[in-house]
Amino acid sequence: MTPVGTELARFLHWARTHRGLEFGSYRDLHAWSVTDLDGFWSAVAEFSGVRFHTPPTAVLGRREMPGAQWFPGATLNYAEHALVGHDGTAVVAYSQTRDRVELTWAQLRDRVARARAGLQRLGVGQGDRVVAYAPNLPETLVAFLATASLGAVWASCAPEFGARSVVDRFGQVEPAVLLVVPGYVHGEEQIDRTAEVAAVRAGLPTVRHVVAIPYGPGEVPGALAWDELLAEPGELAFDPVPFAHPLCVLFSSGTTGRPKAIVHGHGGVLLEQFKNHALSWDLRPGDRVLWFTTTAWVMWNALVGGLLVGAGLVLVDGNPVHPDIGWQWRLAEEAGATLMGASPGWLMACRAAGIAPGRDLDLSRLRQIGSSGSPLPAEGYRWVAEQLPGVLLNVGSGGTDVCSGIVQGGPWQPVVEGEISGPALGVAAAAFDPDGRPVVGELGELVITEPMPSMPVGFWGDPDGTRLREAYFDRYPGVWRHGDWVRFSEAGTVVVAGRSDATLNRGGVRLGTAEFYGVVEELPEVADSLVVHLDDAAGGRGELVLFVVPAPGATLDDALRARIAGELRAALSPRHAPDRILAVPAVPRNRTGKKLEVPVKRILLGAAPDEVMSRDVLADPASLDPFVALAQQRS
Repeated sequence: MTPVGTELARFLHWARTHRGLEFGSYRDLHAWSVTDLDGFWSAVAEFSGVRFHTPPTAVLGRREMPGAQWFPGATLNYAEHALVGHDGTAVVAYSQTRDRVELTWAQLRDRVARARAGLQRLGVGQGDRVVAYAPNLPETLVAFLATASLGAVWASCAPEFGARSVVDRFGQVEPAVLLVVPGYVHGEEQIDRTAEVAAVRAGLPTVRHVVAIPYGPGEVPGALAWDELLAEPGELAFDPVPFAHPLCVLFSSGTTGRPKAIVHGHGGVLLEQFKNHALSWDLRPGDRVLWFTTTAWVMWNALVGGLLVGAGLVLVDGNPVHPDIGWQWRLAEEAGATLMGASPGWLMACRAAGIAPGRDLDLSRLRQIGSSGSPLPAEGYRWVAEQLPGVLLNVGSGGTDVCSGIVQGGPWQPVVEGEISGPALGVAAAAFDPDGRPVVGELGELVITEPMPSMPVGFWGDPDGTRLREAYFDRYPGVWRHGDWVRFSEAGTVVVAGRSDATLNRGGVRLGTAEFYGVVEELPEVADSLVVHLDDAAGGRGELVLFVVPAPGATLDDALRARIAGELRAALSPRHAPDRILAVPAVPRNRTGKKLEVPVKRILLGAAPDEVMSRDVLADPASLDPFVALAQQRS
């Protein structure tokens, strides 16, 4: 491998040969990528061999945000690029529910063609919505690609989500077809989801057809079997759609209300993944990508994108630490992974458990470890370097909102302990102070000052763009505010200090507070509640603490605690179960009634109350006192 990575080296050679451009460093290349948007993104399209059925009339028709218009007039199809032109092994799937499954590219194409034909028989056409309440399976991948090939719109949720969470998401897009599994195995536990499937079906009145994937215990009555959907051969065809035509809807965690239904387009996701997977992840034909993810996380979409550059996918479903914490390392050895995704919490847990993957396993094909979801402590950087010398550690941070990384590493960037290497190519990332001035060396709001093709087409059900503007452009007009609290160094490296809003981070998975309250506060014994996640400075799981105000006549005893935790597990997911549930006399709110999760979290983590906020803004100034007392006990 060259010092800059094989694929980036090819791109630099292409830019020199076809554009007459020379770059002496990553910073030079990045500067070009965010100042000459037309030049950079047209180069990505040409270098990657994007197949336009109708050529664009420009690269960037409108530049202002929101509303930037990319490749106007162009038509293409994401699924065509994911399926055409490759051979060998496309998918290797591991599961605790069934035996290993392997698909060649030819088999994958055949199944997608059959699924496409099956969806057409169900009446699915361009613009219709197909949703999946299913794990990370080959069938889920096939259904997604078949949906995309038709110009229909995809959305997915992991089956550990409770029916309420699923309906809150899928109900917004009014799906025509629902794919489900009756259950799954998590470690050694048989999980029956037939009751949840029934509740989801009941909550989605627009669904015309339910397709059941044979997986796990139980059956789904009245559903079309997956094998029936794929029973007849079909033509592998791809309907050309406009560049911004919806490909998928991804959902936010729902911090301040219902989860946002974020719409991403065919062309934007295609270009972003071509750029990222080749130039940052250094993926190429014959590689294998193993990244443990559920279908509810944007990393599932990123994993699928490996197909675009000819890399095979390693799909994993089940308990990621069963039968032991080293299971994923053994999968990487068996599957021959060249890129492996690893959450910071899992890396730190492997370190604490004394796992030695580089010594005990043959990971000679592994070139890169990708890590995202939460900050990785410096000790984690050192552990990876000690265990896997010569393997690049690429730590990044991005989001569902842009379907990409915003800051991350790559083969041509330095790896600095405890920091992210820098902004991704094509991403004009910076930190702003409250007045909208760029800051370096101090914390600020993470912003993006120039448009990207993978920014959302819009929110579903937001025809005039009001909600989108409020979500990202409320504070700095014309500039994307991402919601992270970051610090850029003079050298360009980045530290992400956490979310600048109240989103919870549970083992690298973001959870929304509104979802907690929607469940907890429906219980008659609970009058009010507030939830915070207290991060572990050592990089561990942290602590999820739920505070409740008991209703008059109720007492927070062990029985009520168990009931609350059980309701959260059932309605949302096991990750939503708190580590502690404590009673408080009142929930701190400002005078407009907004709960103040972030100030409470900061106080519990040691900040002085007067530095956090003025009590004058509180509806009840005494409501902070119990949290101050608890913080003193913790110190």
